[in-house]
Amino acid sequence: MEQYLVSHGKGFRLADHDPGADSGVGGKSEGRAAVAALTTRLDELQEKFYADGRYKLLVVLQGMDTSGKGGAIRKAFEGLDPSGVHVASFKAPTEHELGHDFLWRVHPHTPGDGQITIFDRSHYEDVLIVRVRGLVPEEQWRARYRHIAAFEQMLADEGTIIRKFFLHISRDEQGERLQARIDNPDKHWKFHKGDLAERKLWDAYQQAYEDAIRHTATPDAPWIVVPANRKWHRDLVIGRTIVETLEGLDLRYPPSEEDLSNVVIT
Repeated sequence: MEQYLVSHGKGFRLADHDPGADSGVGGKSEGRAAVAALTTRLDELQEKFYADGRYKLLVVLQGMDTSGKGGAIRKAFEGLDPSGVHVASFKAPTEHELGHDFLWRVHPHTPGDGQITIFDRSHYEDVLIVRVRGLVPEEQWRARYRHIAAFEQMLADEGTIIRKFFLHISRDEQGERLQARIDNPDKHWKFHKGDLAERKLWDAYQQAYEDAIRHTATPDAPWIVVPANRKWHRDLVIGRTIVETLEGLDLRYPPSEEDLSNVVIT
């Protein structure tokens, strides 16, 4: 998965990343089989990660509307023990949240020891929609790149492993997915006319994402630019990245509190 990893943002260009790439996997069937195997392996690793209790993992999912953040959570993290996994979804901030600094509502959701936390959208909305929609002055959102980088570095210094995923889809693919929501009555609840207004700002959002990645990709908080036109490939890249991350740790089960060699249940 190294080809999708951005750990130094200088010179990053979104145009250099093909949203339709497939990592050379031999098609959808092979890809889905690989995802299923990764899910099984991740289940094993997550139990050990939780029992070990020395590490914490923050997974950030960002992407344009229809890029598949919810689908990725369902597929890539399917079957994991909910006692060790938490999903935090960040919608438009409330009036109370707006009365604090922009990171105030995010920090309480960061993972504790042995925990995996997945952010469905995140603190990056404050340099994305806030920028594109002009909700705060430019000097304010530009300063947030530094604040975000410092915040993430603090988390990393305190033992949090950070993996940030940008689910990269093409404009044509988004159009097809939006149309599919309109064509299927069971998906009408997922479609809002405001989605069309956001779609008109496609180029502005692409520039905002490019700048966000360029300013905040670091060795301790890298971005993974996921080619996400193919949903199975999206799940494959996320699953493989998380599995490789956990396999790279010195995970071990803690010893029992006492000698159990002579214990027999009757």
